[in-house]
Amino acid sequence: MSMALGNVAALQFSASALFGIRSATSSFQQPMQTRINFSVKPLVMRARGNAQTESAKIRNRRMQKKYNGTPKRPRLSVFCSGKQLYAMLVDDQNKNCLFYGSTLQKSVRQNSPCSTSEAAKRVGEELIKACNDLNIHELSSYDRNGFATGERIRAFEIAISEHGFLPR
Repeated sequence: MSMALGNVAALQFSASALFGIRSATSSFQQPMQTRINFSVKPLVMRARGNAQTESAKIRNRRMQKKYNGTPKRPRLSVFCSGKQLYAMLVDDQNKNCLFYGSTLQKSVRQNSPCSTSEAAKRVGEELIKACNDLNIHELSSYDRNGFATGERIRAFEIAISEHGFLPR
């Protein structure tokens, strides 16, 4: 028994050795751990986009700050998703939507099936009817939300430009 106690006394551990930190006072020899060399890649900074051409969304946000809609001269906002077109007349002073129309509405689609470009033209015609009911003769701005003029937007613009809301 005395021999077993003698061996225990020869092993002196400090608290740091228990937690993985090597101490110079420990008489217990641990094998040397090899260090793994990591290859360090150089840091490459890239710009997010071309500084000369800015995003259509950024231009649109700047335009919305400049042109605010009023009850008599609202802002026409058009959103064109992958398949549908949505249009709103917005009164920015009172934070109110004066008109909302989309190619999904049953009144636009009616009973006969039609393409989305024909439905977009019908949305433009309903917008003109709503403007006549609300006694609106002029728009403060036309906001396409940064979208290019595709087939649906072009059909919508033709319908409202016939009544003088957009220049041809």
